[in-house]
Amino acid sequence: MEVQQSEGPKYVIVIGASAGGLQSILELMAQVTEEMDAAILVVMHTPSTSHGDVVIQRLQHNSVFTCKLAENGEPIRSRHFYLAVPDRHLLIRQGKIMLGQGPVENRWRPAIDVLFRSAAVAYNSRTIGIILTGMLEDGTAGMQFIKECGGTCIVQDPAEAEYPDMPLSVLRNVPVDYCTTLQRIAFIIQEKARNGVNEPAKVPVRLAKEAQIAERVALGIELAFDLGGKPAPYSCPECGGATWEIQEGEVTRYRCHTGHMFSEFSMLEGKREELESTFWVILRILEERRSLLLKMAAEEERKGWARSANFKRERAGELEVHISRVRELLFAATAAPENLYDDPEMDPGETGGAG
Repeated sequence: MEVQQSEGPKYVIVIGASAGGLQSILELMAQVTEEMDAAILVVMHTPSTSHGDVVIQRLQHNSVFTCKLAENGEPIRSRHFYLAVPDRHLLIRQGKIMLGQGPVENRWRPAIDVLFRSAAVAYNSRTIGIILTGMLEDGTAGMQFIKECGGTCIVQDPAEAEYPDMPLSVLRNVPVDYCTTLQRIAFIIQEKARNGVNEPAKVPVRLAKEAQIAERVALGIELAFDLGGKPAPYSCPECGGATWEIQEGEVTRYRCHTGHMFSEFSMLEGKREELESTFWVILRILEERRSLLLKMAAEEERKGWARSANFKRERAGELEVHISRVRELLFAATAAPENLYDDPEMDPGETGGAG
């Protein structure tokens, strides 16, 4: 697949951030100069009710770039900053922005992996991927895609990140080009803009196919097999469908045939939520059954049917024991998840990261 030669920026810089990300992005944009021939596209995990206009106002106050919310179909222009809108995937296709309504990935829409994958396919070695502070693993697979296509991979130093999970996940699984501070990241991308692009690499066919999934809101069982995965013993937490395990280097992902995608940790979290939901249903049924038994016992007692009423009260008492046990299990299931890694103070040098 050839790198696109359409008019537009020399580089496309894609940034992924989650918890604590807004402050990091503000600091980074404050250091970007207008001489840089690049467009910046950002996915930041935010609730679907968030007010993107407020974020854009704050960014514009800090940046010489034109900052705006991404709009479907608009050309990607140099020295522009595009922020993903809530509940829409942000993609790049033929030099333009595409807002997709495809399946969630890593339990998010917009998802960082979706943007990074589409940028790698569209801009090849002219792509710079940056992962900032955040929880869990969204962005790890995306950085692997950028690396495969000859782009540049940069990770915020986990020791500086407010939430180190996302940077640590990338460092553990992808041979990044730089792991460094926000101040140094700004310097690196400006040097890249001045000194030329990496050698282009051939875009893998399977990667191009995956990019189409988020664009077309369709996958299908046949294409799931084409992606090179093998059937996995886990149902999709979103739709209950069968999943395929896809292994790329050190990165393991799961896709269902309707298109939902999960990293190992997002799959684990999805299963935790399924378990919690199941316990709530069990608790509701037990409570309703106990309440109905007590109501029937009271009615039978008024009618003088003491033996039958006592039997129902005994059964209600047994249910109370089960209800208490389910509440304990529910409390355990809803406990806060542990950190992604045991050692958040890990030396980035141990991962092979540079910078």
